[in-house]
Amino acid sequence: MDENIERQKEEIDAISAIYQENCQCEDENFQTYNIRIADGDLIANLIVTLPPEYPSVGPPYYLLNCPWMSRKDKEELSNEIERVAESNIGESVIYQWAEKVREFLQNKGDALQKLQAEETEEEKARKQILKSIPIWTTPCPEIVSSEPFTERKSTFQGHIATVFTQDQVRQVLAKLYENRKIAQATHNMYAYRIYKEDSKSWLSDCDDDGETQAGSRLLHLLQIVNSKDVIVVVSRWFGGILLGADRFKLINNAARQVLQLGGYLEASNDTGKRKNK
Repeated sequence: MDENIERQKEEIDAISAIYQENCQCEDENFQTYNIRIADGDLIANLIVTLPPEYPSVGPPYYLLNCPWMSRKDKEELSNEIERVAESNIGESVIYQWAEKVREFLQNKGDALQKLQAEETEEEKARKQILKSIPIWTTPCPEIVSSEPFTERKSTFQGHIATVFTQDQVRQVLAKLYENRKIAQATHNMYAYRIYKEDSKSWLSDCDDDGETQAGSRLLHLLQIVNSKDVIVVVSRWFGGILLGADRFKLINNAARQVLQLGGYLEASNDTGKRKNK
């Protein structure tokens, strides 16, 4: 254990010397550090927490905070990071992880530059025309948002709306993402549940947005309270401390809070829809 502590100290000292102000201690008690890695306009935050058994037994815990990155890109980068960990058991890996993130950003930046260079004037004009065409022909459903709450530096906020079609689901999500703060959340997980009267069937789906199993748990909550024709979204802004399984309870609390605020829980025993006020 003492050897691990010494090796951790040496590694963090080295990382701090390399990244300087871009390496910040988020929480001394939990040994959590935030390494800001940038390549041009592309920025990613690699957040690592060092458990007592690192590095002799296994790697540190990590989280990638880069809201601009697609889910596919996050999965690809996470796989690269995990491969580094698996091939270096017992070794210090944080610098290798950071360099892997930097390499990924460089490749992504090069690909974007190449794509932009290949774009013709005709394609630019076509995109401009598409931008001028209204996406939605009907008003966005009313969205109700709860007051955000913070637990161990992570902030949670719920959002809810009545929806009857998948098009309205997309409309609500697009409207929420117009809010810069929500768009920059670490995770925006959601679930929706719609009852189709014509076919007497359910239309439902969910999305984890990088928070594994969170979306399916939200959908399960909607089923338990018998809510229908509704979408619930929970935004989480990660604060640097890994919450473990407690995060699911907090996500559930945020969802229940906004269900209550929107008037969906009171009516769940009847129709499952929002109560008229």
